[in-house]
Amino acid sequence: MTEAELREEVVKAIKRVYDPEIPVDVYELGLIYDLKVFPVNNVYVLMTLTSPSCPSAGTIPAEIEQRIREVEGVSDVSVELTFDPPYTTEMMSEEAKLELGFM
Repeated sequence: MTEAELREEVVKAIKRVYDPEIPVDVYELGLIYDLKVFPVNNVYVLMTLTSPSCPSAGTIPAEIEQRIREVEGVSDVSVELTFDPPYTTEMMSEEAKLELGFM
């Protein structure tokens, strides 16, 4: 599998993770700030949450890591949580904005 194909599979895995309070996946919500797939199939994700006081702060990053680890070919996963820059609804995809009535 090429690096691009693996990246695509990782994005699909991330799209299976939902914020329990919002019926949109975390990728479309714009919670993923950076996604890197390194040549040895190690995956790095820089992400945020909708709020620093999000009740799912412990579960969402762990679920993202678990879903990525399930992707065939992934060697290792590192998920880093940041609140800089702070999350805004402007980070959502158009699909998410439509789903949530922002458009």
